Amino acid sequence: MASTTKTDNLPGWDRWFHMTERGSNLGTEIRGGVVTFVTMAYIVVLNPLIIGTAKDVNGNLPGGGQDFGVAISLVAAATALIAGLLTIFMGAYGRFPIAIAAGLGLNGFLAFGLAPQMSWAQAFGLVIIEGVIVLILVLTGFRTAVFRAVPDALKYSIGAGIGLFIALIGLVDAGIVRGGVPLITFGVYGELAGWPIFTFCFGLILLIVLVALRTRGGILIGLLVTTVLAVILESTQKIGPMKDDTGAVANPTGWGLNVPHVPNQFFGFVNPSPLFKLDIFGAFNAIGAVAAGLAVFSLLLSDFFDTIGTVTGLAHEAELIGADGDVEHLNAILTVDSVAAIAGGMGGTSSNTAYIESASGIADGARTGIASLVTGGLFLLAMFVAPLTKIVPYEAAAPALVIVGFLMMTQIRKIPFDDYSIAIPSFLTIILMPFTYSITNGIGAGLVSYVVIKVAQRKSKDVPGMLWIIAAAFLIYFAVHPLKELLGL
Repeated sequence: MASTTKTDNLPGWDRWFHMTERGSNLGTEIRGGVVTFVTMAYIVVLNPLIIGTAKDVNGNLPGGGQDFGVAISLVAAATALIAGLLTIFMGAYGRFPIAIAAGLGLNGFLAFGLAPQMSWAQAFGLVIIEGVIVLILVLTGFRTAVFRAVPDALKYSIGAGIGLFIALIGLVDAGIVRGGVPLITFGVYGELAGWPIFTFCFGLILLIVLVALRTRGGILIGLLVTTVLAVILESTQKIGPMKDDTGAVANPTGWGLNVPHVPNQFFGFVNPSPLFKLDIFGAFNAIGAVAAGLAVFSLLLSDFFDTIGTVTGLAHEAELIGADGDVEHLNAILTVDSVAAIAGGMGGTSSNTAYIESASGIADGARTGIASLVTGGLFLLAMFVAPLTKIVPYEAAAPALVIVGFLMMTQIRKIPFDDYSIAIPSFLTIILMPFTYSITNGIGAGLVSYVVIKVAQRKSKDVPGMLWIIAAAFLIYFAVHPLKELLGL
């Protein structure tokens, strides 16, 4: 709950952001904003490797050319630009410590699912349509009504599930958890081999100690110290990247994404305007109205519930839930997120959405939109200052995600596990988020199973009307591919 400190004599900007009211201060907010940026800055590097390397049906890369280097640079600049502007918008209007950036999963769907069937301009057009629909749902109050219709125990399970999910992301990014035979493996061939994994382990132990001792700014201290260690190790051991230029794993004990080093060139700028090409309705001609409609529906449901899940988990972690169970400034937060989807389509970076990595800044004390102003400003600087995104490797940022996962997982204690009608849906919500790498899948499984159990118990009257609509939508969402086969698409 927010603090009850009197705010009558505070500066207007303090009252607007509720900084003193929420028990925070300017230094803590700035630090939290920096932590969030450092934890999620990888998206400026990773999104271009997904969007910027995929060719559309005409054989063109985003921006219209066929030069991978140019396309990657364009998408990187646009990713930083849109993330910066929308995160600042979130901070100023939503007044919540949530950062916005190109959504992982959504960008993969665009690159590998839609672009091969249409032009990039047409694929981004579908993202714009999806964003407009979500914005309409927010302005009409539908999205807020959905948020309120979800049972409290499922909201807690969403937070706990996101905790497991974000911890898994950290472990995968660090190379501790890898895919293979069996399905998932430990480290490199079952061992903690290589200096990058050592860097992660060092950072995790350091953060465990700092957080356990409740050291102020502990997460930021851990990130910075571990990054310095990574730079020193790379400069002395010449470790190199894990993957070669083709994307194949050539060095299993190499760095996962960024190779930490001080770059030769500190400043540079790429104009991303070639990406700003619109063909909003062209996809309906390219693949047909039904197929395009199903694509928009898939984008819509994923974006819609990813954000609801993220906001729910972060609000509980930050203790910014009102007495009525609502998130403070919820409608403004959801409005910004909807605009972010539209902006991502217009900017050629895929749908932008709220990031669960924002939990790292919250864990370090961020409680207001001021932290998002800082994060957004750093994203804009990333368009000009190369080290902001390229010096921190996965292995240095991943320990923060594991610790944040622990902090969010503590919400599981609020779930009544002795009531199977809510405990089983909560369990499915929690486990399917990390196991399917999707917040939306977890929420969908939880809500559908909740409705099914209530029907089986002959307690259908306990299910709000809104949940019936949501459950039906998720059934369609899960059955998209069988529907396509049935319709011959």
